[in-house]
Amino acid sequence: MSEPEFSATGVRIERWPRSLTTAGEVRIEDGRLALLTSYGREIDSAPVRSVRAGRPWFAARDAAVATLNGARYRLTMAQRDRRPGTGPALTGRFLEAVRRAGGRRD
Repeated sequence: MSEPEFSATGVRIERWPRSLTTAGEVRIEDGRLALLTSYGREIDSAPVRSVRAGRPWFAARDAAVATLNGARYRLTMAQRDRRPGTGPALTGRFLEAVRRAGGRRD
C-alpha cells in the first residue's frame, strides 16, 4: 500500500444541512479521494479526476467544498488543532493535492 498524497484527520464533514462527523478523515490515495468517519467507515469516495473542490466565498478560510458523485460536502479542516493558521494551511494543501491529482478546482 502506498503512502497517501494527502491525509487530514479531525475534519468536520458536513452534507447540507447536517454534520456527518466532527472528527473525520479526508484522504487522497491511489487516485481516489475518500471521506471517512472517525471510525474509518467510508462516507463517500470517488476518483480524484471526477472531484470538484474549492474554497467557498461564504465560509471561513479553514473550509473547503468538495463535490463527489454529485453530493456536495463541506470540509472544515483542523477541528482538533486550533492553533492560528493551521486550518487555512491544511485547506490549501488539500486543494493543491486535488489539483495535482487531476481534480477540478473551482
